[in-house]
Amino acid sequence: MMTKQVLLSGNEAIARGAYEAGAKVGTGYPGTPSTEILENLSKYDGVNCEWSVNEKVALEVGFGSCLAGQRTIVTMKHVGLNVAADPLFTSSYIGVKGGLVIIVADDPDMHSSQNEQDSRHYARASQIPMLEPSNSQEAKNFVKLAFELSEKYDTPVFIRSVTRISHSKTIVDLCDPIKNPIKVGFKRNIMKYVMIPAFARIRHKEVLKRMAKLELDCNTFSINKKTITDKKIGIITSGIIYEYVKEVLPDVSILKLGIVYPLPMDLIRKFCESIDTVYITEEVDPFIETEIKAKGITNLIGKDKFPLFGELSPDIIYNTVMNVQEKDLISIDIEIPKRPPKLCPGCPHHQIFNVLNRLGLTVTGDIGCYTLGVLPPYSAMDTCLDMGASVTVSQGIELAEGKDFKNNTVAVIGDSTFAHSGITGLINAVYNKRHSLVIVLDNSTTAMTGMQPNPLSGETINGDTTYAIDYQKLAEAVGVKTEQIRIINAYKEEIMEDTVKELLATKELAFMVIKGPCVLLKRKRAKQKRGKA
Repeated sequence: MMTKQVLLSGNEAIARGAYEAGAKVGTGYPGTPSTEILENLSKYDGVNCEWSVNEKVALEVGFGSCLAGQRTIVTMKHVGLNVAADPLFTSSYIGVKGGLVIIVADDPDMHSSQNEQDSRHYARASQIPMLEPSNSQEAKNFVKLAFELSEKYDTPVFIRSVTRISHSKTIVDLCDPIKNPIKVGFKRNIMKYVMIPAFARIRHKEVLKRMAKLELDCNTFSINKKTITDKKIGIITSGIIYEYVKEVLPDVSILKLGIVYPLPMDLIRKFCESIDTVYITEEVDPFIETEIKAKGITNLIGKDKFPLFGELSPDIIYNTVMNVQEKDLISIDIEIPKRPPKLCPGCPHHQIFNVLNRLGLTVTGDIGCYTLGVLPPYSAMDTCLDMGASVTVSQGIELAEGKDFKNNTVAVIGDSTFAHSGITGLINAVYNKRHSLVIVLDNSTTAMTGMQPNPLSGETINGDTTYAIDYQKLAEAVGVKTEQIRIINAYKEEIMEDTVKELLATKELAFMVIKGPCVLLKRKRAKQKRGKA
């Protein structure tokens, strides 16, 4: 068997773990901090990977693959899990054939996200077990274990990462890939795979049995590590926080949880009984704390001392546990210059935001690097909710204002986001006879997450040429009038402004596409050409 040590990020290690576990299918939608998992997995021979239109589609495709016996991994960031929630809950009832591992990458402190969601709640709500690694080696190992647990307990399995795990690097031991132990091929099993109410009631009982067995068995999982040194102070933790605790508090007793749902309550109870005061260190929500307190264990200190939002740093953990007062901290009177994010020089989005600002329109925005149009010097965005919401929020404004609607509302959405969840909003606008203007900013890539291809860019995750959706045909097919459709060069500002005015003046639903490739994509392609030369 091959063994080799390399330095890998958590995302690279997760991809390697899937490869070594014999996974042959990977699906997902790009979203920081999870994006690099699928990009790296796609480089391994014999693994079929694809960027899906959105996370719901990714999970459904992945689920079909696992029912056909193939070990499958599905990747997304925390807000993407909301999109995938519909198939998620029913997949828990149905179970698996080949192992199904769902990677969800949370983003504490919202480095690149619109909220600070804690995905552990989804594990509890959907009754799907969740593992949480603390470094890259564990990230690789936990993926392999997750496939084994998935097949043993007939369930999808979550692995939760966070930004610091996804993007930090530690040493990893590589191994040879194994062969998928499950015979590939779909086999009919109606009562298990078809969730009509009569069958779902039966499967729900099976889920409850499965979770009861898992809750008992997880007390003996080797991924949970207990170290007793000091009987006065103990810490229960998981994930990257374990590494922080080891660094700043090497002498305290630690119970490190590798599985965060279900919790190994027998192990936790024995640990708490042996320690005077137990601190629970976890980021964002008091998930572990709430679960333990619900079992009647009270010698705990958690979110009454630790912050309820943002990341926990080694300093925060040390100062809280050691009761260091703020007045005792050394302060350095240095003001670090602020570096707010901004659109890149030469970005094709500059001109349209100049136009929208100049015209004083109400702009419903969306998720992408173009969301930076909200900042000066443009200040040309008024709402941003979630993927695809620009198209639908603008309709809500029109609906609320009724006869007083002035037709001065514009929805702005990127090409990848439009494919993800904007098309249904456009259909809704046609169906309900809305009158606003929908603008798609097409920069030929999914720029914000690192320039991944999408259904409108004409290539796959592996760079193979594929069909690119035709905006004109799509808009006409869903019912937008031909004369209300425009495709404009992103650098033709005067034409752009005249077109916006013209379309709004018609007081009919209009669809406008502004095309100009991302300036970073140009550099990336030029670099790829030089590499091939």
